[in-house]
Amino acid sequence: MSYAAINVDDPVGKTVGRRRLRDAPRMAMGLQRLVNQVRRSQGFGAICRKGVFRFRSFQEADEWLMKEMAARAVRALS
Repeated sequence: MSYAAINVDDPVGKTVGRRRLRDAPRMAMGLQRLVNQVRRSQGFGAICRKGVFRFRSFQEADEWLMKEMAARAVRALS
């Protein structure tokens, strides 16, 4: 197996511009804060009950989750 030789003394290609690195954690926290405000203003709390639930299949888990979400939405709207 042959590898191409890389000459580290060769200059790197032309730099056209600079990339501004934004503060990603701060931006993510701002997005999370916005999502929490929207959920609170809509009357939603947690999506479903907390705890450990065991299901026989993914389909059964999905059905349970949809029923929980629907029940929470009905309670929030009434």
